[in-house]
Amino acid sequence: MAKGRDIGLDVPIPEEECDDKNCPFHGTLPVRGQILEGEVVSDKMEKTVVVKREYLHYLPKYERYEKRTSKYLAHAPPCLKVKVGDKVKIAECRPLSKAVSFVVIQKLEEGKK
Repeated sequence: MAKGRDIGLDVPIPEEECDDKNCPFHGTLPVRGQILEGEVVSDKMEKTVVVKREYLHYLPKYERYEKRTSKYLAHAPPCLKVKVGDKVKIAECRPLSKAVSFVVIQKLEEGKK
């Protein structure tokens, strides 16, 4: 059984442990609010990734949907080992910096490389 605390969401606790204080499993960071899924498009920052999310927006005038994209900066705990191309689940948390208010909580699938 992996050691770490239960964050209250239906996600598995990572097998590997880390000493990051901003890890929701091995640190003290609480998660709340939105839970989103997306793809990691950049991991060049230290412990931070850019997650791109595509969604459909309805236009009532044309009775059709248009595809839109958003990018979110998310803290990536070292125990999850996320890299570019991975599909991840991110959860809202308190602001960690000016632009980072999300944290990666689960790696859904590996990138294709």
